[in-house]
Amino acid sequence: MNEAHLHLTFNHLPLIAPIIALLVMIGGVLFKSDVIKRTAYAVFILGAIMTIPAFVSGEGAEEIAEELPGVTHHIIHEHEEVAETFALLSYLLGVLSLIGIWSNWKGKSLSKVSTYVTVLLSIIVIFLGKQVGTSGGEIRHTEIRDSYSVDIDEDEDHDEHEHED
Repeated sequence: MNEAHLHLTFNHLPLIAPIIALLVMIGGVLFKSDVIKRTAYAVFILGAIMTIPAFVSGEGAEEIAEELPGVTHHIIHEHEEVAETFALLSYLLGVLSLIGIWSNWKGKSLSKVSTYVTVLLSIIVIFLGKQVGTSGGEIRHTEIRDSYSVDIDEDEDHDEHEHED
């Protein structure tokens, strides 16, 4: 198993966990259940933890992917930039969820505010997760690239071949 395989193995949970956790959190708010809210916080924390191996394995996956036909540095760089922002906000969501689970468990007044801030941040993380997933998929799945990305990639390939002459 190489770095690219590891990256593909780990990269889905950090994208899916916030969606599941948000749905669970909404259920906790609607049913006014602290147990359900704590479960949501735990899933947010799991998603943040799983961001670590997904992010760390990205460098090795990049080295392998750059050697594949049809893959350009530009498209990998776009994915990497969005992934860095996603990772930072995912870690922040995990820390906020730790505070939320603690304040909920202890019955602190901070608990209600923590719930709503967590929901808001999770929506942002989910939005970025969609961008990370799409840009990562575009690296190997040319059928999902928009025409702009394909044009840039073809221009880069053309420029590289001109400089070889």
